[in-house]
Amino acid sequence: MLFLIMTALLILPVLIILATLIYKGGPAISWEFLFDDPREGMTAGGIFPALVGTIWLVAVALLVSVPLGVAAALYLSEFAPDNWFTRFINLCIINLAGVPSIVHALFGVGAFVLFFGFGTSILAASLTLAIMTLPIVIVATRESLQAVPLAFREACWNMGATRWQTIHRVVLPNAVSGILTGVILEVSRTTGETAPIMFTGAAFFLPFLPTSVFDQTMAMSLHLFVISTQVPGVPDHLPYGVALVLIAMVLTMNAASIGLRMYLRGKKKW
Repeated sequence: MLFLIMTALLILPVLIILATLIYKGGPAISWEFLFDDPREGMTAGGIFPALVGTIWLVAVALLVSVPLGVAAALYLSEFAPDNWFTRFINLCIINLAGVPSIVHALFGVGAFVLFFGFGTSILAASLTLAIMTLPIVIVATRESLQAVPLAFREACWNMGATRWQTIHRVVLPNAVSGILTGVILEVSRTTGETAPIMFTGAAFFLPFLPTSVFDQTMAMSLHLFVISTQVPGVPDHLPYGVALVLIAMVLTMNAASIGLRMYLRGKKKW
Protein backbone atom coordinates (compact mmCIF):
# COMPACT_ATOMS: atom_id res chain seq x y z
CA MET A 1 0.00 0.00 0.00
CA LEU A 2 2.86 2.37 0.80
CA PHE A 3 4.52 1.71 -2.56
CA LEU A 4 1.16 2.12 -4.30
CA ILE A 5 0.67 5.53 -2.67
CA MET A 6 4.19 6.57 -3.65
CA THR A 7 3.56 5.49 -7.25
CA ALA A 8 0.27 7.40 -7.35
CA LEU A 9 1.97 10.52 -6.02
CA LEU A 10 4.50 10.28 -8.84
CA ILE A 11 1.93 9.69 -11.57
CA LEU A 12 -0.69 12.20 -10.39
CA PRO A 13 1.25 15.39 -11.28
CA VAL A 14 1.96 13.99 -14.75
CA LEU A 15 -1.72 13.27 -15.32
CA ILE A 16 -2.66 16.75 -14.10
CA ILE A 17 -0.15 18.36 -16.46
CA LEU A 18 -1.37 16.31 -19.43
CA ALA A 19 -5.01 17.05 -18.62
CA THR A 20 -4.27 20.77 -18.35
CA LEU A 21 -2.44 20.79 -21.69
CA ILE A 22 -5.24 18.89 -23.41
CA TYR A 23 -7.94 21.13 -21.91
CA LYS A 24 -6.22 24.45 -22.67
CA GLY A 25 -4.24 23.48 -25.77
CA GLY A 26 -6.75 21.20 -27.47
CA PRO A 27 -8.69 24.09 -29.12
CA ALA A 28 -5.48 25.20 -30.88
CA ILE A 29 -4.82 21.86 -32.56
CA SER A 30 -5.80 21.74 -36.23
CA TRP A 31 -4.27 20.93 -39.60
CA GLU A 32 -3.61 24.62 -40.11
CA PHE A 33 -1.84 24.83 -36.76
CA LEU A 34 0.40 21.86 -37.58
CA PHE A 35 1.22 22.68 -41.22
CA ASP A 36 1.17 26.48 -41.41
CA ASP A 37 3.88 29.07 -40.72
CA PRO A 38 3.63 31.54 -37.83
CA ARG A 39 1.87 34.76 -38.86
CA GLU A 40 1.01 38.20 -37.49
CA GLY A 41 4.13 38.51 -35.38
CA MET A 42 3.87 34.87 -34.21
CA THR A 43 0.47 35.52 -32.61
CA ALA A 44 -1.36 33.41 -35.20
CA GLY A 45 -0.68 30.70 -37.74
CA GLY A 46 1.02 27.42 -37.09
CA ILE A 47 4.21 25.70 -35.97
CA PHE A 48 5.34 23.81 -39.07
CA PRO A 49 8.87 25.33 -39.31
CA ALA A 50 9.49 24.65 -35.62
CA LEU A 51 8.14 21.11 -35.97
CA VAL A 52 10.43 20.31 -38.90
CA GLY A 53 13.39 22.00 -37.19
CA THR A 54 12.96 19.90 -34.06
CA ILE A 55 12.99 16.72 -36.14
CA TRP A 56 16.20 17.91 -37.82
CA LEU A 57 17.90 18.64 -34.49
CA VAL A 58 16.90 15.34 -32.86
CA ALA A 59 17.78 13.23 -35.93
CA VAL A 60 21.26 14.71 -36.38
CA ALA A 61 21.97 14.51 -32.63
CA LEU A 62 21.02 10.83 -32.64
CA LEU A 63 23.18 10.11 -35.68
CA VAL A 64 26.17 11.55 -33.84
CA SER A 65 25.65 10.47 -30.23
CA VAL A 66 24.36 6.89 -30.63
CA PRO A 67 27.38 5.51 -32.58
CA LEU A 68 29.83 7.38 -30.32
CA GLY A 69 28.03 6.34 -27.15
CA VAL A 70 27.73 2.69 -28.16
CA ALA A 71 31.40 2.59 -29.20
CA ALA A 72 32.51 4.12 -25.89
CA ALA A 73 30.35 1.69 -23.93
CA LEU A 74 31.73 -1.24 -25.92
CA TYR A 75 35.28 -0.20 -25.12
CA LEU A 76 34.57 0.28 -21.41
CA SER A 77 32.58 -2.95 -21.08
CA GLU A 78 34.35 -5.37 -23.39
CA PHE A 79 37.91 -4.17 -24.03
CA ALA A 80 39.15 -1.73 -21.39
CA PRO A 81 41.25 -3.06 -18.48
CA ASP A 82 40.47 -1.95 -14.96
CA ASN A 83 43.14 0.73 -14.47
CA TRP A 84 43.48 4.43 -13.73
CA PHE A 85 42.71 5.40 -17.33
CA THR A 86 39.32 3.68 -17.48
CA ARG A 87 38.47 4.96 -14.01
CA PHE A 88 39.32 8.47 -15.24
CA ILE A 89 37.02 7.98 -18.27
CA ASN A 90 34.17 6.85 -16.00
CA LEU A 91 34.72 9.92 -13.81
CA CYS A 92 34.56 12.16 -16.88
CA ILE A 93 31.30 10.51 -17.97
CA ILE A 94 29.76 11.11 -14.54
CA ASN A 95 30.90 14.73 -14.53
CA LEU A 96 29.62 15.28 -18.06
CA ALA A 97 26.17 14.07 -17.01
CA GLY A 98 26.09 16.66 -14.23
CA VAL A 99 27.08 19.70 -16.31
CA PRO A 100 24.20 22.24 -16.60
CA SER A 101 22.73 22.67 -20.06
CA ILE A 102 23.68 26.35 -20.23
CA VAL A 103 27.34 25.35 -19.84
CA HIS A 104 26.95 22.92 -22.73
CA ALA A 105 25.46 25.81 -24.72
CA LEU A 106 28.51 28.00 -24.10
CA PHE A 107 30.79 25.07 -24.97
CA GLY A 108 28.85 24.57 -28.21
CA VAL A 109 29.29 28.23 -29.12
CA GLY A 110 33.02 28.13 -28.47
CA ALA A 111 33.72 24.73 -30.03
CA PHE A 112 31.29 24.26 -32.91
CA VAL A 113 30.09 27.76 -33.81
CA LEU A 114 33.45 29.56 -33.53
CA PHE A 115 36.38 27.10 -33.46
CA PHE A 116 35.15 24.64 -36.11
CA GLY A 117 33.40 27.40 -38.04
CA PHE A 118 30.00 25.73 -38.37
CA GLY A 119 28.26 28.99 -37.47
CA THR A 120 24.84 29.08 -35.90
CA SER A 121 23.42 26.03 -37.63
CA ILE A 122 21.60 22.75 -37.16
CA LEU A 123 24.95 20.97 -37.14
CA ALA A 124 26.38 23.08 -34.31
CA ALA A 125 23.18 22.78 -32.25
CA SER A 126 22.87 19.01 -32.82
CA LEU A 127 26.52 18.39 -31.94
CA THR A 128 25.99 20.33 -28.72
CA LEU A 129 22.94 18.20 -27.91
CA ALA A 130 24.89 15.05 -28.78
CA ILE A 131 27.72 15.93 -26.39
CA MET A 132 25.20 16.74 -23.67
CA THR A 133 23.36 13.42 -24.01
CA LEU A 134 26.36 11.14 -24.55
CA PRO A 135 26.43 10.01 -20.88
CA ILE A 136 22.85 8.75 -21.17
CA VAL A 137 23.70 6.54 -24.15
CA ILE A 138 26.99 5.34 -22.68
CA VAL A 139 25.55 4.36 -19.30
CA ALA A 140 22.45 2.65 -20.74
CA THR A 141 24.52 0.75 -23.31
CA ARG A 142 27.16 -0.31 -20.81
CA GLU A 143 24.57 -1.65 -18.37
CA SER A 144 22.81 -3.59 -21.13
CA LEU A 145 26.11 -5.08 -22.33
CA GLN A 146 27.04 -6.15 -18.82
CA ALA A 147 23.60 -7.75 -18.41
CA VAL A 148 24.39 -10.26 -21.18
CA PRO A 149 25.49 -13.46 -19.36
CA LEU A 150 29.20 -14.24 -19.42
CA ALA A 151 28.32 -17.81 -20.44
CA PHE A 152 27.26 -16.48 -23.86
CA ARG A 153 30.72 -15.06 -24.43
CA GLU A 154 32.48 -18.18 -23.14
CA ALA A 155 30.44 -20.41 -25.40
CA CYS A 156 31.45 -18.33 -28.43
CA TRP A 157 35.11 -18.28 -27.45
CA ASN A 158 35.08 -22.06 -26.96
CA MET A 159 33.74 -22.41 -30.50
CA GLY A 160 36.72 -20.42 -31.82
CA ALA A 161 35.03 -17.05 -32.34
CA THR A 162 37.11 -13.93 -31.93
CA ARG A 163 36.22 -11.28 -29.40
CA TRP A 164 34.79 -8.97 -32.06
CA GLN A 165 32.76 -11.80 -33.64
CA THR A 166 31.32 -12.55 -30.21
CA ILE A 167 30.41 -8.91 -29.63
CA HIS A 168 28.99 -8.42 -33.12
CA ARG A 169 26.97 -11.65 -33.38
CA VAL A 170 25.97 -12.36 -29.77
CA VAL A 171 26.51 -9.55 -27.28
CA LEU A 172 25.14 -6.58 -29.24
CA PRO A 173 21.98 -8.36 -30.53
CA ASN A 174 21.12 -9.37 -26.96
CA ALA A 175 21.86 -5.88 -25.61
CA VAL A 176 20.03 -3.86 -28.26
CA SER A 177 16.84 -3.52 -26.21
CA GLY A 178 18.80 -1.88 -23.39
CA ILE A 179 20.57 0.39 -25.87
CA LEU A 180 17.15 1.57 -27.06
CA THR A 181 16.40 2.61 -23.48
CA GLY A 182 19.25 5.10 -23.72
CA VAL A 183 17.98 6.29 -27.09
CA ILE A 184 14.50 6.84 -25.62
CA LEU A 185 15.92 8.95 -22.80
CA GLU A 186 18.06 10.92 -25.24
CA VAL A 187 15.13 11.68 -27.52
CA SER A 188 13.12 12.95 -24.56
CA ARG A 189 15.89 15.26 -23.46
CA THR A 190 17.02 16.60 -26.82
CA THR A 191 13.46 17.39 -27.89
CA GLY A 192 12.82 19.62 -24.90
CA GLU A 193 16.18 21.37 -24.49
CA THR A 194 16.22 25.13 -25.09
CA ALA A 195 19.47 26.66 -23.82
CA PRO A 196 21.91 24.55 -25.91
CA ILE A 197 20.12 25.32 -29.18
CA MET A 198 19.30 28.94 -28.39
CA PHE A 199 22.94 30.00 -28.79
CA THR A 200 24.08 27.50 -31.41
CA GLY A 201 21.45 27.03 -34.10
CA ALA A 202 17.84 27.82 -33.26
CA ALA A 203 16.30 31.02 -34.61
CA PHE A 204 13.61 33.31 -33.22
CA PHE A 205 11.70 33.20 -36.52
CA LEU A 206 12.50 31.91 -40.01
CA PRO A 207 10.11 32.15 -42.97
CA PHE A 208 11.63 29.07 -44.67
CA LEU A 209 12.48 25.46 -43.90
CA PRO A 210 16.10 24.30 -43.51
CA THR A 211 17.62 22.49 -46.48
CA SER A 212 20.92 21.36 -44.95
CA VAL A 213 22.62 20.93 -41.59
CA PHE A 214 24.40 24.27 -42.11
CA ASP A 215 21.13 26.24 -42.01
CA GLN A 216 19.51 27.74 -38.96
CA THR A 217 16.11 26.47 -37.92
CA MET A 218 13.23 27.11 -35.61
CA ALA A 219 12.62 24.63 -32.80
CA MET A 220 9.58 23.72 -30.74
CA SER A 221 11.15 24.32 -27.33
CA LEU A 222 12.53 27.75 -28.27
CA HIS A 223 9.30 28.67 -30.06
CA LEU A 224 7.34 27.84 -26.92
CA PHE A 225 9.68 29.97 -24.82
CA VAL A 226 9.44 32.88 -27.26
CA ILE A 227 5.66 33.04 -27.59
CA SER A 228 5.25 32.54 -23.83
CA THR A 229 7.65 35.28 -22.71
CA GLN A 230 8.76 37.51 -25.58
CA VAL A 231 5.75 38.07 -27.86
CA PRO A 232 2.88 40.28 -26.63
CA GLY A 233 -0.72 39.59 -27.56
CA VAL A 234 -0.42 35.83 -27.99
CA PRO A 235 -3.78 34.03 -27.51
CA ASP A 236 -3.90 31.96 -24.34
CA HIS A 237 -4.47 28.68 -26.15
CA LEU A 238 -1.44 29.05 -28.45
CA PRO A 239 1.40 28.29 -25.96
CA TYR A 240 -0.59 25.38 -24.55
CA GLY A 241 -1.10 24.05 -28.07
CA VAL A 242 2.64 24.20 -28.78
CA ALA A 243 3.38 22.47 -25.48
CA LEU A 244 0.80 19.78 -26.26
CA VAL A 245 2.34 19.07 -29.67
CA LEU A 246 5.82 18.99 -28.11
CA ILE A 247 4.68 16.44 -25.52
CA ALA A 248 2.92 14.44 -28.24
CA MET A 249 6.14 14.37 -30.30
CA VAL A 250 8.13 13.02 -27.36
CA LEU A 251 5.48 10.43 -26.52
CA THR A 252 5.20 9.30 -30.15
CA MET A 253 8.95 8.84 -30.59
CA ASN A 254 9.20 7.14 -27.20
CA ALA A 255 6.27 4.85 -28.01
CA ALA A 256 7.91 3.79 -31.28
CA SER A 257 11.19 3.05 -29.49
CA ILE A 258 9.44 1.20 -26.66
CA GLY A 259 7.46 -0.87 -29.18
CA LEU A 260 10.67 -1.85 -30.98
CA ARG A 261 12.34 -2.63 -27.65
CA MET A 262 9.46 -4.89 -26.57
CA TYR A 263 9.57 -6.68 -29.93
CA LEU A 264 13.29 -7.32 -29.60
CA ARG A 265 12.94 -8.47 -26.00
CA GLY A 266 10.24 -10.88 -27.07
CA LYS A 267 12.71 -12.56 -29.44
CA LYS A 268 15.18 -13.29 -26.63
CA LYS A 269 15.66 -16.89 -25.63
CA TRP A 270 16.77 -16.10 -22.08
